[in-house]
Amino acid sequence: MPAPDPSPPPRAVRWALLGVMLAMLLSMLDNMIVGTAMPTIVGDLGGLEHISWVVTAYTLATAASTPVWGKCGDLFGRKNVYLLSVAVFVAGSALSGAAQSMVQLIAFRAVQGLGAGGIGALAFALIGSLVPPRERGRYQGMTASVMAMGTIGGPLVGGFITGHAGWRWAFYVNLPLGAIALVWCWFLLRLPAARARARVDWAGIALMTAVISALVLATTWAGSTYPWASWQVLALFAAAAAGVAAFVAVERRVAEPLLPLRIFTGHRNFPLMSVLMLVSGTTTFGCSLYLPLFQQTVQGASASDSGLLLLPMMAPVVLVSRIGGRVMSATGRYKVFPVLGTACVTAGLFLLSTMDASTSRALTGCYMALVGVGMGFLMQMVTTIAQNSVEMRDMGAGSAAITLFRTIGGSVGVAVFGSLFNKAVHGHPIGGAGAVSAAGSSWAARDAYVHSFVSGTHQVFLVGAVVCLIALAAALLVKEVPLRGKAGPPAVKPGAGASEDGAASRVRRGGAV
Repeated sequence: MPAPDPSPPPRAVRWALLGVMLAMLLSMLDNMIVGTAMPTIVGDLGGLEHISWVVTAYTLATAASTPVWGKCGDLFGRKNVYLLSVAVFVAGSALSGAAQSMVQLIAFRAVQGLGAGGIGALAFALIGSLVPPRERGRYQGMTASVMAMGTIGGPLVGGFITGHAGWRWAFYVNLPLGAIALVWCWFLLRLPAARARARVDWAGIALMTAVISALVLATTWAGSTYPWASWQVLALFAAAAAGVAAFVAVERRVAEPLLPLRIFTGHRNFPLMSVLMLVSGTTTFGCSLYLPLFQQTVQGASASDSGLLLLPMMAPVVLVSRIGGRVMSATGRYKVFPVLGTACVTAGLFLLSTMDASTSRALTGCYMALVGVGMGFLMQMVTTIAQNSVEMRDMGAGSAAITLFRTIGGSVGVAVFGSLFNKAVHGHPIGGAGAVSAAGSSWAARDAYVHSFVSGTHQVFLVGAVVCLIALAAALLVKEVPLRGKAGPPAVKPGAGASEDGAASRVRRGGAV
């Protein structure tokens, strides 16, 4: 194994990655901006009964397209496929902003979701192509900052745009920024285009799309539209299970599978990181949703500052991710980080589950900071360890798989936590109508509701802590293997064209990206 290059990373890499990060930021901001604008959108377009599909269509299209984009990047060149995904996202934004009905908006949000799937899948694959795992820690602060900006800035930007320019500009704002990202990446992300002779795995694409669609719909509808034990939800889960079995059978036979099974069997670290990303997605979405609700409902925080409410959790993510990345780059050691990360998240969620109506905002902030420290150790480390466990030719498929697990984890987390929360709130004895009637005062009604809300959040965070124990067990099983110091060999067969991955070594010698 070649020795890691001790020289500092070239400035060209950072300039190239800035364009990639801008597109990432757009896709992350979009959902939160749209969520803030939804009341205004419904007031203008109507269709309140279809409001959930504005989010579901986006999520479903994102999840279903993620593995397809990742594999296409491996086959046809990650730069060109990434630019195409950004263009699709921008086109979907323009169409969504021009929508004249809720049905049109749902359809155009699906187009946006298709583009977002490619952005999420290929952004990390491009980073993996440009920067060897040993050096990637130097760039973790950039990606962590983008994630924090998306989480915190989304509601603030959404509220400002909706209030001053109208809800359509919640989508139109993506057009100039997306154009900048396209031009930036076109000129500065100089990766030779790869051309593959392999046939596209159409059967795998169809089966994977069906499996993901069934899972996302089942977790979206379960506990809200239909009961968990309803035949509709059970049928979707059964269809997903059957689809997985058929998908595995197909992937074993095709020459160039959509999701190569070798990435799961080649090294145990990849399936372990998949578990960590699944749990990370579950807990991250749960915290992002229920922590602001608790602070607003129980602690009286302002809803207009909902993005800032997550600052005590997101600020440590950026700081710890940067520190951990530099330590990893300097030492080549990384197992300690997922172990510390899952331990901190587990402890933080358990502490959050102990909150009640008397818990101060300062104490809540301390608990959130502990969760943020854990997430900082996990967010980029998990991706780096996973990418270090696959061959360069599978970088796109591997990165897409990890991104997909996070998306599915978020979808499952929202469904399960939502069911737990609703059951606890509606089933809490203090929250019953009799208690409110007997009290005969608004204060008593308010106290009853707060107590039931506390009970609901207690269930959510406690179950989240228990689930994180699974991730902690997976982190303890990680095998620490040396991080690659340089990019691997060309990812395509001889005669198939130049490989993108060779660009990394040229950049390291001072060439342009």
